[in-house]
Amino acid sequence: MGTGRSTRRATGRRIGIILLGLLVPALLLLGWHLSTASGFFRPSQLPSPTSVLAAAVDLVERGQLATHILISTQRVVLGFLIGSVLGVVAGAVLGLSRVADVLLTPTVGALRAVPSLAWVPLLVLWIGINEDSKVTLITIGAFFPVFTTLYLGLRHVDRNLVEAARAFGVNGLRLLTTVQLPAVVPALFSGLRLALAQSWLFLVAAELIASSMGLGFLLVDSQQNGRVDRILLAIILLAIIGKTTDALLGIAERWAVRRWA
Repeated sequence: MGTGRSTRRATGRRIGIILLGLLVPALLLLGWHLSTASGFFRPSQLPSPTSVLAAAVDLVERGQLATHILISTQRVVLGFLIGSVLGVVAGAVLGLSRVADVLLTPTVGALRAVPSLAWVPLLVLWIGINEDSKVTLITIGAFFPVFTTLYLGLRHVDRNLVEAARAFGVNGLRLLTTVQLPAVVPALFSGLRLALAQSWLFLVAAELIASSMGLGFLLVDSQQNGRVDRILLAIILLAIIGKTTDALLGIAERWAVRRWA
């Protein structure tokens, strides 16, 4: 009985948290509706929520909306996964090796400061106008948050913990996987969540590279055609999908923290 009551209370708390989280979006939606219905904004400035919904329905009927979403999501997932793996490898190498740290950290720090759009013309020249250049740009965006958080986390792992493991004969790759990486799981997932957000940010820049589909393309194409309703639709979809993917990563983070941290 006690366990059942505890479960119900925990479920009630989660529902309450979700409802509280939806409060601000609901108020924003209400304010949006009132500001357009009262004529405070012209439709060319801020279309009403119903106009944006109508734009979504129109794209669905044309069979385009799902394609925009799937293509953009595929690009983000691929770039995020590749960038995260490279970030983990580079962060581990520079975080554990003094020589690699001294040699490479200044260069990586300088590259991190390069704006995303600065890579676009170079990628077009090197890779061409295709999917590879878009995924590569997103990979660049995902790499640096993962690298930075893992690198800094490994540099601050408790030395007493490491020395104790070495005293029991744990060294090399085994030391990394059983002691050092588990010690930085929270930091690593913070970097992964930042990398995922950065991947969605870089998506728009990536889809400037001669795209014909995708949410970034929908933004740019709608701007050129004066379709403010579709611009708002693309922004809302990016926000919803970005939050959804972050929530999924948050579930993985909670599992990993319980498992290793």
